[in-house]
Amino acid sequence: MQIKAFICALGILLLAILLLGRFLFFLIHRDEGKQEHIPVVEILNNVWIMEADAEGLLIFHEGKEKRFAYGTKEGDAASGQERFAPPENAREQIADIELTDGAVTAVTLKTEKINGKILSADAEAIEVEGYGRIPLAENYKGYRIYGQLAACKVSDLRFGYDFTDLVMENGKVCGLLMVKEEAMEYIRVLVKTSDFAGILHEKIVLTADTDFTIQYGGQEEPCQETFAAGQEVVIDRDSPYFSGDRMYVMPGVLTGKIILKNINRSQGAPGYRGRMELLKSENGIAVINEVLLEEYLYSVVPSEMPSSYPEEALKAQAVCARTYAYGAMKKAGYPEYGAHVDDSTSYQVYNNILEQEITTTAVKETYGQLLLTAEGNLAETFYYSTSCGVGSDANVWKTKEAGELTYLRAKAVNSAVMEAERRGTVPDEALHTLGETLRDEEAFAAFIKSKNVSDFEVTQGWYRWNYQVKKLDGNHMLETVQKRYAANEKLVLTLENDAYVSRPVEKMEEVTGLSVVNRGNGGVADELLIETKKNTYKVIGEYNIRAVLNDGRSKILRQDGSEVESPSLLPSAFFILTPVYEKEKVTGYDLTGGGFGHGVGMSQNGAKAMAENGYTSEEIVSFFYENCSIRNVYEAAQ
Repeated sequence: MQIKAFICALGILLLAILLLGRFLFFLIHRDEGKQEHIPVVEILNNVWIMEADAEGLLIFHEGKEKRFAYGTKEGDAASGQERFAPPENAREQIADIELTDGAVTAVTLKTEKINGKILSADAEAIEVEGYGRIPLAENYKGYRIYGQLAACKVSDLRFGYDFTDLVMENGKVCGLLMVKEEAMEYIRVLVKTSDFAGILHEKIVLTADTDFTIQYGGQEEPCQETFAAGQEVVIDRDSPYFSGDRMYVMPGVLTGKIILKNINRSQGAPGYRGRMELLKSENGIAVINEVLLEEYLYSVVPSEMPSSYPEEALKAQAVCARTYAYGAMKKAGYPEYGAHVDDSTSYQVYNNILEQEITTTAVKETYGQLLLTAEGNLAETFYYSTSCGVGSDANVWKTKEAGELTYLRAKAVNSAVMEAERRGTVPDEALHTLGETLRDEEAFAAFIKSKNVSDFEVTQGWYRWNYQVKKLDGNHMLETVQKRYAANEKLVLTLENDAYVSRPVEKMEEVTGLSVVNRGNGGVADELLIETKKNTYKVIGEYNIRAVLNDGRSKILRQDGSEVESPSLLPSAFFILTPVYEKEKVTGYDLTGGGFGHGVGMSQNGAKAMAENGYTSEEIVSFFYENCSIRNVYEAAQ
């Protein structure tokens, strides 16, 4: 019994020792599984601080409002350390913010700002009058702080205006603050070389019809010279007048004109209102005409619509041209030169034809008038020469924004429709839905082969036309297809394994089929199929189709019997296509078509006929741009 008791006691002792050992092991190693907390630190560069209150910061970052509480100086809110406090006057500033575990632990305000007239901008720098070119920080941010707060970019700057403060850091622009939106009166036009051939000039020969002044040298060493009316000045890239970033040419009186003697336009050597800026670049001289928008239109309207047209048509054209130009002033086409538009057909033709009294009157009588959508935005006031009795919509250009332009509807350009809308009623169902109906091949063929006497342009030469290619030139067609592919590879496709894919078109074998396989609203040709012995190609978009089916030699026969050269582009894509076969080979084709232009927006000859029938300019633009209204931009700004 004693032995058993001893063994039992020994077991209990060993168990106690084991338990004690395990307890000591636990005490020694209890913290080994825990990892030391590593704070997560994040830096937000160049954010906009909307509000800085006692609780934290409200910021605008990456297009969104975000709120962050203050952390402690060491980033550990549970440690009892003193909470971080932002600098004074942090509200409405650009800053770098440090976040530790999601709480604000540091704020670096950027309060150095400059303001001046923005002259140009690119991915590297912004040119400001009086400061020259200022480098742009890689991580810059921009904010539109008037109206609804929004992000903005360099491309949103208003060139020729001082609406934006530039926030500086280490000699670079780290932030843009678009502070205001005011009515803009001046447009900046890039003047192209003779016959609109190029952008940059080798030299400029200029004079003026009044005394004029050349300013140069920049802000640090400003210089100027005055010249008599008619005195010529020759400027090339080596000219001493390029001692600064830009040189300026200004007539001595507001009504004076600067004449560019070595530039050819249809009027001869053109004269320009306003002032000229000359900017030297590596490849030549850029010439920018800064001119009042209204005076710009004095030269645009007669260049875009014949001055012989009725006054109400010219007034409608003036409203459309002003709206188009104002939109370009908000989104410059040449930011690297600080120009909103150029003077060619790429935008609106400017100063190609002499000003005319009747067109100037049309501009003056519509002073400041812009066309706005129902939402209050600038309308896209596209226009073209002549309809075939129906128009199309913005989907012809295959852009993402096209579907949003619902005020540009494919509709009959017809007196019955106009009268119904004037009365506030819906026209005959067949006319009201004509744009959609004509997507059908048979319906469009019947339409384009006939004439509707109530169509406004039924007597115009371009209302109906024919184009006959007697011998298909495969090499010319291939070259054009390749050019259109280079312009937009998504709109020229090749059939591979029962699917159309984008790939370069290297050759075009014998053509075995040619057909329009899809039409857009209004019947405009939207997809062209070119079948060859080895490949099948699909050409998409009205412009591409007009280019590909033009052989560069054949003439257009208009309905009035006149023949017109057509070197590069068919008059429109409102046509039916009839291939001519020899055995199984397409040897030529005939087109029966109508209209001149893309068919979107206002038909200028339609506007002419409407004005001749007593309709006002307001009624004309309301017909072509549905649910839009006219507002004077300068009155609204007062």
